[in-house]
Amino acid sequence: MTTRLPVDPAPGPLEAFAQNFDPLFPRHNQRQAFRDYLAGLLLPAERNKTLTALANTEPVVGAQAAPTQRLQWFLSESTWDADAVNACRLATLSALPATAPDAHGALVIDETGDRKDGTHTAHVGRQYLGSIGKIDNGVVSVGALWADEQIYYPVDVEPYTPAHWFARGKSDPAFRTKPQIALALVEQAVDAGLPFRAVVADCFYGEHDAFRLGLHTRGIGYVLALQPSHAWWHPIGTLGSLWEIADAAVWENADSPGDWTPVARTFRDGQTETWWALEVVAGPYGPAKATRAVVATTDPTTLPEGSTWYLLTNLPAAATAHREPAHPTADVAEIVRLYGLRIWVEQSYKQVKQSLGWAQYQVRGDRAIRRHWQLICCAFAFCWWAAGQEAREARPREPEQESVDTDAPSPATESVAGRGENGQAVRADASSCVMAGGVARGPGMVGTVGLADALVAGVVRSAPAARSAALA
Repeated sequence: MTTRLPVDPAPGPLEAFAQNFDPLFPRHNQRQAFRDYLAGLLLPAERNKTLTALANTEPVVGAQAAPTQRLQWFLSESTWDADAVNACRLATLSALPATAPDAHGALVIDETGDRKDGTHTAHVGRQYLGSIGKIDNGVVSVGALWADEQIYYPVDVEPYTPAHWFARGKSDPAFRTKPQIALALVEQAVDAGLPFRAVVADCFYGEHDAFRLGLHTRGIGYVLALQPSHAWWHPIGTLGSLWEIADAAVWENADSPGDWTPVARTFRDGQTETWWALEVVAGPYGPAKATRAVVATTDPTTLPEGSTWYLLTNLPAAATAHREPAHPTADVAEIVRLYGLRIWVEQSYKQVKQSLGWAQYQVRGDRAIRRHWQLICCAFAFCWWAAGQEAREARPREPEQESVDTDAPSPATESVAGRGENGQAVRADASSCVMAGGVARGPGMVGTVGLADALVAGVVRSAPAARSAALA
């Protein structure tokens, strides 16, 4: 076997992270470009993450420089499999206790769009772009993220291709709607063995009958948002929408909540909010039926638009003597907790777009765009991986049996990450343990790991509510 040529090592712990992907890049220049691309993405966002910025060359005139051309070739022409890189990234995160997914988390589905000029970039078209809140020329992607109260990271992403790219428009067999893409992403996660409690998504997906039916027929749990006006068939003169049911529910005050159940939501900064949840018993919904509807709000009197959720779920309220539930039971507090994890997808957009340059690619082809997105996901995964490695190294080590040196300093007494009772993952509070102390710096760090610390710290400061619990 031919010995592989060594590459210039990436800064600090980025090199150890990159080595996990080396088997996927048979060529020396591919392995080097992978390290250079990630290091460039992780540098401070003083410049847009264009190819000249990633290669650290002068804008415009530096586009023809050799370092820039190498990255352009790596992104557009080189022979490597982006799907294999994504699978390796997830396996690397799963191998670390601090970042391994478990059945307590949620699979969050959402789409995002960014402006792109012209008509020749793959998947571009006039469509609604969430980043600017209006219809404009741009590219939209549908993504799946795994999240719990401690951590989140992308699972996969797929571009949405507008109908005008197909010969027969929306009638073309190759055309897929966003809910169809989302359902395919969920299936891929299930097939890959990714554990999660439920699929979580906003009302765009919750109101889509085919998406809900697809999850239900596949036996996948979900917590999806609905519009307040969501209605069902009902006789004239009776209540027939979620908003009407919530508005008519009995409520006096916090001491006499009537039909509402208090739910405590505790945030990472110590702030605690009391929300109120209503189990809807009307029309096709109820705790004893196949689907349940739950309304959660901060104020049952006014039902404020910004802090009222109308949720649909197929998670059962309780087991029955006649039928074993297909999913673990979930009370209203658990339903609120799961949908609260959706905040992570909003935080992800801030990080990957503002710090890592999600939409700042200078390529037009489908393959190059997909590769850029996967490399963005790798850069972000490195931030959590580096923090998880630091936490694992800070764990107290078991004393060797032959050691008799009782005067030696004892290790830290608190484990910041590990495995808890029954083999379940135990994660440290990322805001207090994972980021403590930082990674030791060296002369070759060039700020890369420092930004990794800052990215993770920025995420955890705005983390979603911790696990909800019903108040006594």
